[in-house]
Amino acid sequence: MTEIFVKSFERTLDRLVAQSAAGRDFQAWTFDDRKSRRAAEQALADKGITARIRSAYKPLLCFFLEEVDLAGVDAIEIRYPVHPAAPENRFRLEAYPLAGLVKPASIAFLSRADENMVYDVTLVRAGKAENHRVLVPNWVHIDAVGETNLSPTGWLEWAGENEGRRLETDYEALFKAAISAVAAHSWSSEEPYFEELNIKVSYPAEDEPLSFGDEVISLREALHEDFYFSLLELFQRKSGRALGDRSLKPGQIVPEVVKSDTQVAVSISTRAFSTAFLDGADQEVDTAQEPLAARQIAGRLAEIGGETFIASARSGRTVSARYVRGSDLPVMISAGQHPNETTGIVGALRAAARLKEARRSAHFTISPLENPDGYAVHQRLRLDNPRHMHHAARYTALGDDLEYRTVENSGEHLNEKQIRLEAQVLSGAQLHVNLHGYPSHEWTRPLSGYVPRGFGMWTLPKGFFLIMRHHPNFEEHAEILLDRVTRHLGKIPGLLAFNDRQVALYEIHAGETGFRVINGFPCLSSVDDRHTVPMTLITEYPDETIYGDAFVAGHEAQMETVLSAYEAWQEIGAAKTA
Repeated sequence: MTEIFVKSFERTLDRLVAQSAAGRDFQAWTFDDRKSRRAAEQALADKGITARIRSAYKPLLCFFLEEVDLAGVDAIEIRYPVHPAAPENRFRLEAYPLAGLVKPASIAFLSRADENMVYDVTLVRAGKAENHRVLVPNWVHIDAVGETNLSPTGWLEWAGENEGRRLETDYEALFKAAISAVAAHSWSSEEPYFEELNIKVSYPAEDEPLSFGDEVISLREALHEDFYFSLLELFQRKSGRALGDRSLKPGQIVPEVVKSDTQVAVSISTRAFSTAFLDGADQEVDTAQEPLAARQIAGRLAEIGGETFIASARSGRTVSARYVRGSDLPVMISAGQHPNETTGIVGALRAAARLKEARRSAHFTISPLENPDGYAVHQRLRLDNPRHMHHAARYTALGDDLEYRTVENSGEHLNEKQIRLEAQVLSGAQLHVNLHGYPSHEWTRPLSGYVPRGFGMWTLPKGFFLIMRHHPNFEEHAEILLDRVTRHLGKIPGLLAFNDRQVALYEIHAGETGFRVINGFPCLSSVDDRHTVPMTLITEYPDETIYGDAFVAGHEAQMETVLSAYEAWQEIGAAKTA
């Protein structure tokens, strides 16, 4: 292990309490949970100071949660700021999931004509309007990769003064210092730069679950996400790549943001790979309540039978797949490319077992865990934060997205990608069903412009989403397949209602959706020749990270997608040859 940076920070709330003098009242906005902010207010009151400490993260939502009595409120109107350094809908997004929390009151979002960092809120109660102005402290800054951001920040207003000022909080200072330390370190000129870059953060903030869906206010999860993607961007710039280039291979970046009692600290080091899995107990696969043990994935795959083919991940872990040969039109089935998207792994195994059992002519390849190194990271991160989305587990131990690795750009590191190439060679499949997921709750990067750069479409859940990518001559087949699959999925009890709820809330907070709805399912379909297989159906279930009945519903939908796509592909093939 090589230590790169270690630093502790004075907690902002402690500093405010220690440095404030009796009789000098104030308001402040910090990145702290509700319990900690109330405790600091009480400590200040004991010193004779009246203070109100609000959340710098999602201040409008916290205003409603902490300061508004909704009893008798019939309607809500919110006028939000629009700033040239942010997407037009940025402050509608930041209010999420308010529309789901205020029911049965109606809610309307209207943009304002100015850039003032406030929300104007009107509550209508018994026919009378109540007006509130909610400050939303933000600042325009240049980040470590030279991009201009409008980001939430701390704020301080003294009683009797007309204007407040920016307050750099412990949350912001820790992030800035850590990113700067990585940027200043002397890295190799050759990728990958490390095996694991570990960022261990201690931060005293509890998650606050909300009474809507899987939503939660989590400062620690938000910090994990901002660290992970900011460091990817830093290494993209270092390598001369464009921001968002998923072929970058820096190594495995793992932020571990854990709850402390009072400590605010960060330590950064490079480490050697781990090669073990942290498996839990086996489960009944058809009713699995949480992600499967890697051991059980391997065992279930072996039970499916067929011809074995394997590849090796960077750590040395084995990527296993099976080829079941038959007379049907072949289909490739895969999951675990992004192994924090866990319902697809279970769904792929269940679907393959059903096909093998039900069709003597079944013809498919199955690779249920394409990225075992990422899966091991996900197991590890879930120990401290089981419900977080954990995008550090998304990419491989090389740090790249498996889909974007090619024979041409892989050099000596083809590794896991060999599984897909071999699956196509063995089967000759022209359809690949690739099972994925996305966050089950809001995804943010609060210190880098709030909306995840390059992933704005995925910042809010919007139901079970299907993506079709096809070669130019396969458009008709793609449309038929999407129609038949979505019709089949619509028969799953509760799934259409689930989609309707999420899409409706998405539209309120995001505005224009940018996607089609086919038979009740949000879809995108486009000509795309990045894949060697002519047609690729990608599922996106909001499963990062869900458990229990919600997890069962997720892998049921994934399984049914595979089964219906397989059946539709046979029918399309039969019609083509008739």
